[in-house]
Amino acid sequence: MLTPDDNTDSAFWQCPIPVLLEQLAASPQGLTSTEAASRLPQFGPNLIHGERKKALVLQFITKFKNPLVIILLTASALSAFTGDTTSFFIIGTIVLISVTLDFVQEYQAGQAAERLRQSVAVRGQVLRDGKFLEIPLAEMVPGDVALLAAGDLVPCDGRVLEAKDFFVNQALLTGEAFPVEKSPAELPEETQVLAAGNTVLLGTSVVSGTAQVLVCRTGQRTELGEIADTLLAKAPPTAFEEGTHRFGLLIMRMTVLLVLFVLLVNAFFHRPWLESFLFAVALAVGLTPELLPMVVSVTLSRGALRMATKKVIVKRLASIHNLGSMDVFCTDKTGTLTEARIHLERHLNPLGQDSLRVLELAYYNSYYETGLKSTLDDAILEHTEIDASGWKKIDEVPFDFERRRISVLLDNGTERLLVVKGAPEDILRLSVSFAADGEAQAQPLGEAARLAINGQFEALSREGFRVLGIASRKVGKDHPHAVVGDESELVFAGFAAFLDPPKASAKLALAGLAADRVEVKIITGDNELVTQHIFEELGLPVTGVLTGADIQQLDDPALAARAEQVNLFCRVAPAQKNRVILALKRRGHVVGYLGDGINDAPSLHSADVGISVDSAVDVAKAAADMILLEQDLGVLHAGVLEGRRTFGNIMKYIMMGTSSNFGNMFSMAGASLVLPFLPMLPVQILLNNLLYDVSELPIPLDRVDDDYLSHPRHWDMNFIRNFMLVIGPVSSVFDFLTFYVMLTFFHAGEALFHTGWFIESMATQVLVIFIIRTRQSPFKSRPNPWLIACSLTVVAGAALLPFAPIGRHLGFVAPPAFFFLMLTALLLAYLVAVEGMKRWFFRRFAAE
Repeated sequence: MLTPDDNTDSAFWQCPIPVLLEQLAASPQGLTSTEAASRLPQFGPNLIHGERKKALVLQFITKFKNPLVIILLTASALSAFTGDTTSFFIIGTIVLISVTLDFVQEYQAGQAAERLRQSVAVRGQVLRDGKFLEIPLAEMVPGDVALLAAGDLVPCDGRVLEAKDFFVNQALLTGEAFPVEKSPAELPEETQVLAAGNTVLLGTSVVSGTAQVLVCRTGQRTELGEIADTLLAKAPPTAFEEGTHRFGLLIMRMTVLLVLFVLLVNAFFHRPWLESFLFAVALAVGLTPELLPMVVSVTLSRGALRMATKKVIVKRLASIHNLGSMDVFCTDKTGTLTEARIHLERHLNPLGQDSLRVLELAYYNSYYETGLKSTLDDAILEHTEIDASGWKKIDEVPFDFERRRISVLLDNGTERLLVVKGAPEDILRLSVSFAADGEAQAQPLGEAARLAINGQFEALSREGFRVLGIASRKVGKDHPHAVVGDESELVFAGFAAFLDPPKASAKLALAGLAADRVEVKIITGDNELVTQHIFEELGLPVTGVLTGADIQQLDDPALAARAEQVNLFCRVAPAQKNRVILALKRRGHVVGYLGDGINDAPSLHSADVGISVDSAVDVAKAAADMILLEQDLGVLHAGVLEGRRTFGNIMKYIMMGTSSNFGNMFSMAGASLVLPFLPMLPVQILLNNLLYDVSELPIPLDRVDDDYLSHPRHWDMNFIRNFMLVIGPVSSVFDFLTFYVMLTFFHAGEALFHTGWFIESMATQVLVIFIIRTRQSPFKSRPNPWLIACSLTVVAGAALLPFAPIGRHLGFVAPPAFFFLMLTALLLAYLVAVEGMKRWFFRRFAAE
């Protein structure tokens, strides 16, 4: 039986096909489903290094690598070592509950998000049990026979068994920009796999044609898998990841300062070192929103699930924030602004007359080309009244985005004809004569004729027609192949003019995006006249136009300045699309890009959020962060708002946690200066923090105010820091007031003081959620019912804890009934004060 250790694929491109089939225990008819199923566990999933997931138990253990968790476990062990077994069990239990809660929530959210990603995973066709089946690329195994066509990602390293005009882009591995033709040749002398013309490699993509390929290597054993660590460099951090990192540094600095302060104070008062150490560690935990990774993961996953109901599938969770932060959206107009139901309305000769000859030539070209069929080809091929059976295809020059044309070489037994179709300006430039219907002789294409034909092209464009130029050239009967050089001295036949009406829903969606401060920029290969016509139909203002020729003349700084002002980029090449996106990013914009073609992959990678559609080619879908199940700007607009809603809930947790935690920890640090005992025991601080985190678990479900969704949101460390420094001290003022009440009115000893402050601390920091979660009045913004129920349950549990048997083990005593009356008065005053400070803060620091 074939095993992964068999050294049969070391030079698979040199082996004769029969020998290779024998080594792989395969046949040209493919594998059986049973054989493929048995090979999958042996060879593993067809994934390159870095895409495999850790075992569940390892994922759980990884949660304990958090530095604060390690410190807590160390403190727990020290407690056991010194004989304090109660603290050992309590601290250990709290840590285990916290870590388990984090793991379970994040795992469940991750599974839900993964199911969504799999629903739009790239799939491929393999020959099994004598028929072609569509399966995920990860399930392909050595010995499979895969069918590849234009637009497909190559799923393996393999040998070409059959090919028809099969061209592959290998730029990822070789840096070669131009497509390479592949064929089922025998190359026993070829020593380099990258140069082998009979081989396809994982990570490349099909530009045109079709092929059947024998899968020889999969996963990490491929060329790409072996160099993945160096070739597939880690993507730069997203805006969301950078924001999370900066927030972590802010919290770390505050934590270090407070912990050092407490340790110094306790050392000065000669308090027990272990107790002081545990207290300082508990302070660090109390200040740190340690459930932030879980809250972020769950919130993003919930957002992904909600976006799925709006027909947006999220492949990379962090891109949800980027979509909400997006302030510039770039797209082609076809399918987003227009219906993408293109009709061939007119076929005109150079004199502007309807021409059957133009339709025939266009039909022959589209019928025989083997590249990825465009919507224009589909519209041409609807004219089934044209009979192409009298012609035989000899060769083809596939379409590429630099030439912007495609040629097929045909023979009908009496003549051999090269038929060319493409961008009108290029076809006209390559033509030296033109022929009107019924004319036996082509006429020279002089300057006057060129001006007249070009005027006809511009007139069609102004009317909103998308136009293709059609030309031909007779060649000798012995002309064996078509090459790019043959596309010269053409006879211009005329124009094929198509209509693609604007979408009825696009105008409303564009107005919504504009109202929510997302600027739409069109980047298209079409000419500026057609694009401006579509803009006028949709009622959009044109702020400026840049063509590909203009972009070619601009250096990067100049392009960045112009791209800021312009909203139409026309007749652009794929590399120029990428330059425009990078230019906008250099100006500080968060850029989204929607693309669905082979040439869109670089731009999808460069954008802050790459968006494609479910009907896109594999290359585009693999590069995208999100997939739209409907090619509709209304769907995208809903996704933008969901991204902002998701980020809003994450910010709620951060702002509530940092402000209330900072206030409480500041109070503890200050109290340690004047009290003869610790203001709260380390175990009580940990329990306080755990209960507070539990109260905030429903935040991912909470609704976000409409005014928060009105414009893009970004991480703002200054805003978070200022909010923490303004709202936190309000909590501290009422904490100190609680200290005064406990010591003066109740003459509290250590246990009663701990109990009173624990209950007051829990009530203030949990109930303040309803103040901080909205910029509006808390009575106007309705929280999620689960948030209300969870918060009130936690406060009630904290108040009843001292009366339960476990309360004594935690160091609590039952407070007098009058305490709760005083607590109610303090709590109401605190919430009113925070509401007042909140309103002042947003007027002062957040005018928008």
